[in-house]
Amino acid sequence: MGDLRAERIRGFRQRNIRGPRSALTDYLASQNISARQIRANHEARLRAAAAAAASDQAAASSSTAQNVESTEAPEVPEAVEDDEDDAESSVATGTRQAATRKRKSAAAAAEKIKKSKSSKPRKSRRNASDDESDEDALERSAGPVPGQLENCEECHKRFTVTAYSRAGPEGGLLCPQCSMKLTKEENAARSASRKGKQKATAVPIRRERRKIQSLILDGQIGVKTLMTLCVETLANNIHLADDLGDLPLPAIDRISRQLSKRRLMGPITLEFFLRPQTQDVMIYDGGRLGSTDYMRIFQICSTLKTLKLRNAIQFKDEVMEYLIGRHIALDTFYISGANLLTEECWEKYLKTKGQSLRSLRVYFTDRYFGNRTVESLPSYCPSLKRLKICHNQAVNDEGLEHIAQLRELEHLGLRLVSQTQTTPYVNIAQKLGGQLRTLSIRDIPQVDDRLLDAIHDHCTRLVKLRITNSEVMTDAGFARLFMGWKNKPLQFIDLELCRYINPVNPRVNEHMIGFCSAGFRALMKHSGKHLKKLNIHGCRHISGEAFEDVFAAGKVYPELLDLEVSFCEEVTDLIVGLIFKSCPNLKKLNVFGCMKVKDVRVPRGKILVGVPNAVGMIIEGTED
Repeated sequence: MGDLRAERIRGFRQRNIRGPRSALTDYLASQNISARQIRANHEARLRAAAAAAASDQAAASSSTAQNVESTEAPEVPEAVEDDEDDAESSVATGTRQAATRKRKSAAAAAEKIKKSKSSKPRKSRRNASDDESDEDALERSAGPVPGQLENCEECHKRFTVTAYSRAGPEGGLLCPQCSMKLTKEENAARSASRKGKQKATAVPIRRERRKIQSLILDGQIGVKTLMTLCVETLANNIHLADDLGDLPLPAIDRISRQLSKRRLMGPITLEFFLRPQTQDVMIYDGGRLGSTDYMRIFQICSTLKTLKLRNAIQFKDEVMEYLIGRHIALDTFYISGANLLTEECWEKYLKTKGQSLRSLRVYFTDRYFGNRTVESLPSYCPSLKRLKICHNQAVNDEGLEHIAQLRELEHLGLRLVSQTQTTPYVNIAQKLGGQLRTLSIRDIPQVDDRLLDAIHDHCTRLVKLRITNSEVMTDAGFARLFMGWKNKPLQFIDLELCRYINPVNPRVNEHMIGFCSAGFRALMKHSGKHLKKLNIHGCRHISGEAFEDVFAAGKVYPELLDLEVSFCEEVTDLIVGLIFKSCPNLKKLNVFGCMKVKDVRVPRGKILVGVPNAVGMIIEGTED
């Protein structure tokens, strides 16, 4: 059986027949690596190791008198030497090449380590002084691990340590805010040193055009004044202030306006305006104040004369009762939004404190300041010179009849919610017209020309006249008012929305209802030379010829500062140019809704508002 198998193997070899080859065999063959040679080298190394072990045992059992040289280099039997020579001859080439590669790679790695930065700290640590104990070194090397809590070295605020936490100047860690601050300082110092300066200069940030337009709309043109900058700085840092000191009243008023604008007027900031010698308290947003805060005003300011409160929602009956019980006699009382005060409390206050009252202005009081309260004014407030009632739902024609009995009244402002008729206003003009200096009547759609005729006949000292939202007054009535009027030229005129209303055909005005061309010519002829502000918003039936005639070449209105001609449809680029030429001191011209105004050259120092173009809704003049 064995002979048969041997014969079969010899037959395969003669015919060059071989078995299957593995992937490893193919790979070794492609790399010129012989598996048989590797196995032979391995066996040779094993034999050499066994021979070396045998020679060591023989040397140990030899005599102690043998010299050191013979001990260090014992003789190897010839048989072993022959085996070693055979093994070394088979692996000499491969071993030599491998050793050469290892030496080169080790030398390159050592050179790289020497050049790296990490070797320097190790070297410095090796050369450190020996007086540092192991505990100090351990404490210095051990720092907080990311995820732990640590106190900031600068601000002492507790924060979570991360892998990006930065070390402080004294060895501690910094919180993210202090790290950013330190980074900015380093960057500034680096840029300063690069430019050769001692201190880095901040580059001014260019404000956006929208911000500039908003400032112009608020009335700020050009550079802010020093007082404005100081007030804004104080408002930004009001939490650091202790007292306003002895500032003048205009400065205190501006500070109060700025704080109210930013919704910062609260119980804490109110303390800045309350001093025992204060006579004027002006709060423009009392929405965050409570009843006790208003009582505190009367507790501290014992010499109070002027009280101005807006959005005084919590000014209730108990506050008014407290004011009645104090020895405070107000000259000026301005209150807005106190719609929780009852009419009985109003009457009690006027009866107790009305003798000294010179000015009373009441806004948004809804139903609790009604005809009965107005009826008590002539008897309780005989010295009243200024009365203003706005956004009131309770006062009607009956209450207006009692206003005519205020013999000392010089300034009257009315804006009532209920519909009123012409007769009460005519009665007021007839009885008080000779002493009135300002007359403001808003939202009177049912009042006709009889009021204009009464004003023409009895009012001779007016400086300001406002009549708005009239749907019945005619152009002929306005012309009669200004033609031959004995009153001196007015400085302020507001005739907003005095126009004819017809939703079917709004541009056809056969009866010339509203403020039209004839009234406009008569107005400018009477008061144009001394007029400072004119508002004819929505008077759309003034013709273009009337505008060109009023602002024609050669006519000058030197004191006109503010002109409102919005939604006057006949205003064109030509008329706007004539207005700028006729009004040398004009600061602001409003042309909203004037669709024929498209491209106008605005002189330097003047503002044109309402032209929708790429330049902006508000155009500040740059033309010479």
